[in-house]
Amino acid sequence: MAINLSNFLISKKDRSKMADFQDLDHLDGLSISVTSANLYNNNRDDLVLFYFRSGAEYASVYTQSKVISENIKWNKSIKNKKIKALIVNSRNANCLTGLKGYNSLKEIADETAKLLTDKQKTDEDDPKKIKGTDIIFGCTGTIGEPFPLNKIKPSMKNLIDKIKYTQNKYLWIKAAMSILTTDLKPKLAMEECKIGSTKIKIYGIAKGSGMIYPNMATTLAYLFTDANLPSITLKKILKKNIDNTFNAISCDGDTSTNDMITIFSTGYAKNKYISNSNDKKLKEFDKAVNNVLLNLAKRVVSDGEGASKFVQIDVLKCKREDDAKKIAFSIANSPLVKTAIAGEDPNWGRIMMAVGKNDIELNINSINLMLGNNKILDKGQLSKNYSEQHLKEYMKNDSIKIIVEINSGKKSFTCYTMDFTKKYLEINSDYRT
Repeated sequence: MAINLSNFLISKKDRSKMADFQDLDHLDGLSISVTSANLYNNNRDDLVLFYFRSGAEYASVYTQSKVISENIKWNKSIKNKKIKALIVNSRNANCLTGLKGYNSLKEIADETAKLLTDKQKTDEDDPKKIKGTDIIFGCTGTIGEPFPLNKIKPSMKNLIDKIKYTQNKYLWIKAAMSILTTDLKPKLAMEECKIGSTKIKIYGIAKGSGMIYPNMATTLAYLFTDANLPSITLKKILKKNIDNTFNAISCDGDTSTNDMITIFSTGYAKNKYISNSNDKKLKEFDKAVNNVLLNLAKRVVSDGEGASKFVQIDVLKCKREDDAKKIAFSIANSPLVKTAIAGEDPNWGRIMMAVGKNDIELNINSINLMLGNNKILDKGQLSKNYSEQHLKEYMKNDSIKIIVEINSGKKSFTCYTMDFTKKYLEINSDYRT
């Protein structure tokens, strides 16, 4: 299977190698098709269809922004517990496009439903009629531009004609690359686990590089599993595992209009149907979902626009978890901290500035600060073993760890971010040109 060269070239980055990606292969009940609707005017892949031949239970979490895209409105209007397809386009967010943008999705859904119904008649022993309301959408790209109905709708026949009933690693990479915008590389992750004695697969893809500060980043993430689970169980597991994964990352402090994370369950694994999300048989599955989400979330951060450093921030020993979260994101979203990290400047005073600017009661004489193994502050005072030279050397690493101990309680929070480089300014000043 050929990888679209125009698509592949945008993933060229020093640390981006084909071998970096896990070996996602076939998942029963799912079919994938990728094509170019020429949305970028260069024939790169920009449109992907995930087709569930027998339907899929699903659950989503969406952006909490007050300005939301038309596809989010469409998806929220769908009341079916099972859907037949997910269509994702890049290049255009379909946001602030009004009724015209919304009705464009209806036209595409109706056209796709007709084509998939015809395919069911050809390929299935027991064909089903598919309706437009059996289809949901993901959109990502520029906000406020007219939605390209005239390009996407005519592409649906080609997309459906190219459906592959068997997936392999390269088709998954192709699908993940088709949804990229300013990303430099596709993001894929997988886990295998068991529900009872039944082996279960969980595969995931994501996109996101800028406008990343999810509140449930532009972030899209889709998980696919062959587990046999109802939407209510999927919803509870997904919501539970968002807080320390996609809600623990920030590239630039901006929440997208299009944030969407969805998990789909085809049911083909034939495990015992479990409707209680607290059932002990789901413990391994619950952990595996968290692993996939965290893997994808970290990949989003490490591929942040212009990023040269991956940064983990641990805020420990707080009175409340919410206090730890506020402090962590105060550091993560500080342009002064992020630019110092980009310049490999051990200016730890900026970190303490970000700690102190929150409306949280602090005792400076209790705070410890470390960067990696370098202890800087010990109970609010410069550590006796502090070495500026050692810290300068540490700042040259590709991965930086900031540890702040507040010492007012037992609650903690970890978040992930990246630095701000000159490349970040170039990308965002030239975004539409």
